[in-house]
Amino acid sequence: MAEKVNTIDLETAIKWAKKWRKEEATYNSHHEVHAFLIPVEDLTQLIEENVDMVRAYIGVDENDEEKLMLVGTKYDAESDTFVDMLPEQSRLKGEIYDFTRPCPPGCDPISPLNDTK
Repeated sequence: MAEKVNTIDLETAIKWAKKWRKEEATYNSHHEVHAFLIPVEDLTQLIEENVDMVRAYIGVDENDEEKLMLVGTKYDAESDTFVDMLPEQSRLKGEIYDFTRPCPPGCDPISPLNDTK
């Protein structure tokens, strides 16, 4: 099995999650969303675009529901930048994926990362 990289321990994850939900925090003005539920088959579709990395954008739709939008990226050595692969107005064609469900309501009620206290 390959060594796992870019992981963090549970204690750090809990601390970061609580910081996001703090009432006085300016990070999350809605103070509602704790996480996003992402179907594996949708992640597979994104990876099958032959991406180098994935970039996540946070937004709010017309119904005021938080959204996590994922786009594939390709590394451009000339600019030393990971360029978004977008469906329009882009030199690299790809899709913008909005297949997430916010938590709440799609939360794991017993996860320590979802502790609202």
